[in-house]
Amino acid sequence: MITAAQMRAARALVGIDQKKLAELSGVSLPTIQRMEASEGNVRGVIDTLTKVVEALRAAGVELIGENARSEGHGRGVRLRSAVPPAEPTS
Repeated sequence: MITAAQMRAARALVGIDQKKLAELSGVSLPTIQRMEASEGNVRGVIDTLTKVVEALRAAGVELIGENARSEGHGRGVRLRSAVPPAEPTS
């Protein structure tokens, strides 16, 4: 599974735009746009999702699932649940 936010973040990490991801994955630009505009997990044909994930991996992205460990090396980011700010003490 991949979320729309992961797709956008993955592209940003490797510095490619939607058009380049479409080219690298062999998927149409409108499909990439639809995937990234969706809410939550990206839905679509499994073959299409696989192509996109493989293109991102080939570009150097490690996609990390919910509560999964990162097995790769290098820099990256992970989105976590927001922690509310602490209440000031008087």
